[in-house]
Amino acid sequence: MGAVSDPLPPICILAGGLATRLGGLVEDLPKALLEVGGEPFVDHQLRLLARHGAREVVLCVGYLGERIVEHVGSERFGIRIAYSHDGPTLLGTLGALRRAAPLLGPRFLVLYGDTYLRLDYRAAAAAWALSGLPAMMTVLRNEGRWDTSNVRFEGTLVTAYDKRAPTPSMRWIDYGLGGFEASALEAVGPEVTDLAELYRQLARRRALFGFAAAERFYEIGTPAALAETSEFLGTRGGATPGATPGATPPEA
Repeated sequence: MGAVSDPLPPICILAGGLATRLGGLVEDLPKALLEVGGEPFVDHQLRLLARHGAREVVLCVGYLGERIVEHVGSERFGIRIAYSHDGPTLLGTLGALRRAAPLLGPRFLVLYGDTYLRLDYRAAAAAWALSGLPAMMTVLRNEGRWDTSNVRFEGTLVTAYDKRAPTPSMRWIDYGLGGFEASALEAVGPEVTDLAELYRQLARRRALFGFAAAERFYEIGTPAALAETSEFLGTRGGATPGATPGATPPEA
């Protein structure tokens, strides 16, 4: 188990948020369908995952989720797509993940629907499998550069994570790709609906494997970030380490 050639676990994409920071840009469009670099952002995400060998994705959708289902369908870039719907009440990131868990199986990866992450997904999944730990967080050496650093990372272990009250000892940042055994979702009670709190508790228990990414992340959560990511994906193609040889343009 854990060879780099192993298939990726199923991947959950959390794409159900309201995207309030984007204002009128998402008044009648879910964030996943915003045009970025010439096409809907979700297409960039799914194409990237396909390059890394993803075969199963579950999209967690909420606000205008039917628009996402209509656009993406049941298969995209060779990936089988399933959907988990928030329903009339927003569930929060962890609540959405809990609802999707029966579609994901005993072990899965998870990422946010507004991030474009250039790392070796197979290597991350394989290293996590070899660690024997129930959960994984990918991290980036940040030093306050891209956002507030919120992770203490020692060796291969995330020993502290707190996005609400980070400390000076935190030099790394949550990169955006995580992994869970289904049983790890029970580390907090059902009243907890924020995925960040689950990560925080797992780090406190020294149960959170850390995998270091090398390339900066891109995201579309704010108008400024959206413009930057659109320029990157539109002009450079978003090349990424560890992808299938020949499937991506040279590294940007």
